[in-house]
Amino acid sequence: MKDNEILGQIKELVDEEHGLRQRLAAGELTSDEEHARITYIEESLDRCWDLLRQRRARRDAGEDPDFAAPRPVSEVENYQQ
Repeated sequence: MKDNEILGQIKELVDEEHGLRQRLAAGELTSDEEHARITYIEESLDRCWDLLRQRRARRDAGEDPDFAAPRPVSEVENYQQ
């Protein structure tokens, strides 16, 4: 996945998140439905940002960014800050 594709996916996920919040406010879905989907979206966003950071780091180090690979949610979500 190229940088522009990752950024496109990030935009789609953010747009979906905003849409879900609007639908919740309009009473079109329950908070449980919204929460379940938001959790998935947040995990997906974290994975996208992680992959983009990997690609940029490889590029900065003079390596091929195409060798960056998406990491599992369990790894990305358990980073220590």
